[in-house]
Amino acid sequence: MTQPAPQSSNPLLNVGFQIPFDQIGPKDAVPAVETLLQEARERVERLASSGERGFENFMHDLDVLTEQLGTVNTIVHHLDSVVSSDEWKAAVEAIIPPTSQFYTELSLHPKLWQALKAFAETDAAGGLDPVRARHLKLTIDEFRRGGADLSDDKKARLMEVNTKLAQVTNQFSKNVLDATAAYELYVPAERLSGVPQRVIEATRRDAEGKGKEGHRLTLHMPVFQPVLTYADDRELRRELWQASALLGQEPERDNRPLIGEILKLRREQAELLGFKNFADYVLEDRMAGSGDNALRFERDLETKTRPAFERENAELEQYYHAKAGADAPKLAPWDIAYWAEKQRQEQYDFDEEALRPYFELDSVLAGMFEICRRVFGITVKEGQAAGWHSEVKFYDIYNEEGQHIASFYTDWFPRDTKRGGAWMNAFITGGPKEGGVDPHLGLMCGNMTPPSGDTPALLSIREVETVFHEFGHLLHHAMSRVPVKSLSGTNVPWDFVELPSQIMENWVMERDALDLFAKHYQTGEKLPQELFDKMVAARNYRAANFSMRQYSFGLTDLTLHVEFDPATGDPVAVAREVMGRFYPTELPENYAQVASFNHLFSSPVGYGAGYYSYKWAEVLDADAFSRFAKEGIFNRETGRAYVDTILSRGNSDDPAQLYRDFMGRDPDADALLRRSGLL
Repeated sequence: MTQPAPQSSNPLLNVGFQIPFDQIGPKDAVPAVETLLQEARERVERLASSGERGFENFMHDLDVLTEQLGTVNTIVHHLDSVVSSDEWKAAVEAIIPPTSQFYTELSLHPKLWQALKAFAETDAAGGLDPVRARHLKLTIDEFRRGGADLSDDKKARLMEVNTKLAQVTNQFSKNVLDATAAYELYVPAERLSGVPQRVIEATRRDAEGKGKEGHRLTLHMPVFQPVLTYADDRELRRELWQASALLGQEPERDNRPLIGEILKLRREQAELLGFKNFADYVLEDRMAGSGDNALRFERDLETKTRPAFERENAELEQYYHAKAGADAPKLAPWDIAYWAEKQRQEQYDFDEEALRPYFELDSVLAGMFEICRRVFGITVKEGQAAGWHSEVKFYDIYNEEGQHIASFYTDWFPRDTKRGGAWMNAFITGGPKEGGVDPHLGLMCGNMTPPSGDTPALLSIREVETVFHEFGHLLHHAMSRVPVKSLSGTNVPWDFVELPSQIMENWVMERDALDLFAKHYQTGEKLPQELFDKMVAARNYRAANFSMRQYSFGLTDLTLHVEFDPATGDPVAVAREVMGRFYPTELPENYAQVASFNHLFSSPVGYGAGYYSYKWAEVLDADAFSRFAKEGIFNRETGRAYVDTILSRGNSDDPAQLYRDFMGRDPDADALLRRSGLL
């Protein structure tokens, strides 16, 4: 990466490979972005005159044109996600309009578009190697999809739409973060009957830290999930579930009007660019190809899964009334996790909480790194670098030749100033260079169960899978060997990007892999075989319900972006109706989970019209792991083939071809349903 003059007093203009997080503050964001926007505009003008100066390095210059601007934007948005404050929120809001305008102008720049088309006609373009030829083709496609051929009045309107979309989606995200941080419920210890002791202790310490008595409950998953699953107090479960369901509906942070606005803007954006709807626009260059194809994919899965879904729900209803009495109230949404856990414990003599002592976070990470050493030939070592919080750690990755190929930061625990969920992101894209490699730089964040008192961070099995999942994304970035940065790593179609992450989760259920990290944090004892057998036996418990929940998100997304007319309908009511078909109980009238659905509405595109990609990639990962299962989960040759055909290749070839290169055939569409026990 080209480093700016080191004498700048603004740390965001001194970003090298190690980012000076200990020096960066909100006040640095706007001046840094303004400077970089000006420099980028000057580079655009020089590049747009390429026809006059000759086309040497034209595509390379275009590839790295916004590299530094992109890194700084990522850093600023990242800090607003992990150490948010009023100042960081204001900084992000201030940089969104000029940044959005710049990127729209770039895709609409008439002289740059002419220069690109002129280059495509040259002998040099005709002689490009396959990867660079793909870069040229995709860049031309991207300019067309960005509106380069539009009339001036439509270009002007597109710029307005894109800028407004960036602002409204940022407001949506801000409302969710603020609402989640604002919620707290203090309860006495007796109301936490049934809840795991570790949660009782952690919430008591949290309350103490706030100067309050009792136990502080929040909507962060390490608290919310165990209360919903284990609390005997039905009223407490109801209160917490409804608080979560009301996120994004409070008067000061009401996202419901924003959803309609976002959908209208996306529909207008797609129509301006010549597409029937936003889904067709977004999916044109993804594996699904169109909104209708994605809808068919989800509805086919729904049809195959629904009989098992209805059977599971009937069994839970029967179990519930056998335990609670025939005259017990109807099951409500806040009852499902509680009674399903009781049914599972009885059916399989298995409580997931029994696994936690064997999944200490540092041990999980060490075992995961060892698995990757055996399978992919990499070594991960903890390093030193300034972080954005005291809990942040830094690691270096080396290949078999001892080359430093990547580094990454981790930030695993919830905070009131941090957004929910888990994610991976890229700060710097490296790649091959003469005589070696420029290392990549990325990050992994989560909201895992934190340490409490003398007890270290003990993860649930789901949290372990999440760590492996995010590291799969990180590996996709870290192991890329693509010479074109915009085709590197995770810059692939979004219905392919989840394959490297989801395939990693498979090792979590393999005995030989677990033996590398599943050790009791106090005794060092390996996970007992009896407990492992119970875990595997219970793996597909209520698999149809879990699957239908995912389909509900994907189909809500696609319904809103394909079939719904944002000019006339109520998107919240439509979303509730769609989700209701996939829920095991009746949903309340005011249910509006869509108002806090960050995946769909917290950025101009994000997973909008693309949430189906989780299931699409799950089909790929269930099928692709079958090769490891057959040839050996630590088979270095299989791992090498996977690195060479998938992990290192980014978007340098059609994803369907990359998959065929690894498997020797197209995907088996029923692999996922078989793995889930639904076929």
